[in-house]
Amino acid sequence: MSVNVTPAEDELKAALLELKSANPTLGVPKIHALLLSAHPEWTVSEKRTRKIMQSEGLVNNANVAVPGQLYPTSQIIKGFDIAKYTTKVEVKHFSKIKGKGLVAKEEIKEGETIWKEDPFALAPEWNLYDLQMSSHACGYCSTPLTTSPLIVPCTASTSSMPCPVRFCSRLCLSRSGRTHPLLCAARNPAAAPLLYFARRNQWMALHALSQVTARVLLTYNQDEKAFEEDWEIVRSLAQLGMEERAKGGWLNAEPDRAMWKKAHKLYVQAFHEPATETEKKRLAKLLKKPLPQNVSEALFDYDAFLRGLGRMSLNLEAHGGLYVLHSHLNHSCVPKVSVRHLDQRTALSRITVLARRDIAPGEELTITYVNPELPLEQRRRQLMEWGFGKCMCERCVKEERERKAEGGDGEANVEEKADLEAELKAGLGVM
Repeated sequence: MSVNVTPAEDELKAALLELKSANPTLGVPKIHALLLSAHPEWTVSEKRTRKIMQSEGLVNNANVAVPGQLYPTSQIIKGFDIAKYTTKVEVKHFSKIKGKGLVAKEEIKEGETIWKEDPFALAPEWNLYDLQMSSHACGYCSTPLTTSPLIVPCTASTSSMPCPVRFCSRLCLSRSGRTHPLLCAARNPAAAPLLYFARRNQWMALHALSQVTARVLLTYNQDEKAFEEDWEIVRSLAQLGMEERAKGGWLNAEPDRAMWKKAHKLYVQAFHEPATETEKKRLAKLLKKPLPQNVSEALFDYDAFLRGLGRMSLNLEAHGGLYVLHSHLNHSCVPKVSVRHLDQRTALSRITVLARRDIAPGEELTITYVNPELPLEQRRRQLMEWGFGKCMCERCVKEERERKAEGGDGEANVEEKADLEAELKAGLGVM
């Protein structure tokens, strides 16, 4: 007759570490069930299993709120047709804390293309933006221009009111009608100070918000049904405003509210209330229909503007594009997919999402939000600056456990590692 025994603390800890390492995505109940299956002679309560796993940093906390901590909020896009992008994945809502994400619907092989996607809006890296503004890159897709006879200039450009933007084809010129008219120096000169301010301060989030606002406003004037779809996409993006970041203590420096207010003033003047009568008349030619009050407030109120900046920074791809399906991807320091710009000669802004390894049905697709070459504490700090909480992905848990075993303090002296550039960018909310 078998006799159940209670394992010693070290013995139980070693068994749980082994099980969690082999099954990093499983929670306490399933790890506990595996433990009892592997050691049927043991008597161990789930409460004891949880206590040890918590003490060793083995509990996935992505769905557990820390009291008093502010988290980004997001929502599922109503009526979103993911099949336009791919049939290989689906959207899943994980929890109020983690929000939404993408999971595989079928087996995906390493190296497989999962989907390709053009940007909803594009605020390209500043070197590309400078090429656009010097007529050397397409004003829509950002592809560097050659001597092709297909290249066409902005149709509104004149000798008295020049616009330097050119397009690689008539197709890109046509598609640029979603945003360019409101950002064009010839058609809406009120936007020029805003774009100059964003460029001078290298404020990618402000530039992106300008691009998105231009699209929303022009779409409302051109096609109300398309506007409803676009507005639903914008409203559903993950967001955490600048003031919320400040209240959460995630800024490395004092909030630069004077800079925020200056940006807001230029933003309102660019798209809502220009400073001069001439600029008002030019804007009125582009925006003939008054916005619904709720949309106007959601765009131009100061607090809404700060939330908009936070929304851009949370969702922009590393090179400045805002992509609808891509914005659903959550973080891991061991990402399962990578994002590439492979169509460099024809559509530089288009992304291709590739599997970094085999992905089983039901597995979540993840990317990395931070430089994976950074050490543990710096990766965690950068994530926490945007309210994501302490990263507990399998890599972070493993590295933290190893440091504890070596007697080191994985979180020591993190504050001292932030340099002046990081402090300035945090104060501005620069992406």
